[in-house]
Amino acid sequence: MSEKDFEKSGDGPPFARPRAFDTILYGGLVVGILDLLFAFTFYGLILGAQPLRIFQSVAAGLLGRAAAYEGGIRTFLLGILLHFVVATCIATGYYVASLVLPVLIRHAVVSGLLYGMIAYLGMNYLIIPLSAIGRRSGPVQISIFLTEIIGHAFLVGLPLALLARRSAKANPNHRN
Repeated sequence: MSEKDFEKSGDGPPFARPRAFDTILYGGLVVGILDLLFAFTFYGLILGAQPLRIFQSVAAGLLGRAAAYEGGIRTFLLGILLHFVVATCIATGYYVASLVLPVLIRHAVVSGLLYGMIAYLGMNYLIIPLSAIGRRSGPVQISIFLTEIIGHAFLVGLPLALLARRSAKANPNHRN
């Protein structure tokens, strides 16, 4: 990747590369918090899941469902920690992709929305089936699927892309 790829190309302002710290750590924190709020709101308040179970379900990816649900507050807290680890990994993925594809910085809104949907699909159809949770049994309700994928587009991908673009704008002299 050359410096020219991050400079003005006629379809937007010039950008430097985003800073790793801003994009990865702040991105992981921001999308972790937004997705946590989404989970408590959608699964807890709207669908009626017990708040403890929401993040025990995240820990179930590592421990299995029975162990996670029997672990009480400890597995709830482990689930929250794992949730932020995953959010940071998703932010890292966007940062690395933005280094290879500067269009992700120049067209942050569209790129972020798409990245959020891709992150959702990857998590639910690749990562979770390979975890201790295993494959989902039965079909997914379309209303739940749409809410989740739209939520990830706007609460995961979009904030990451905007943070990366902001970081790149604030870093105009940094060229690798």
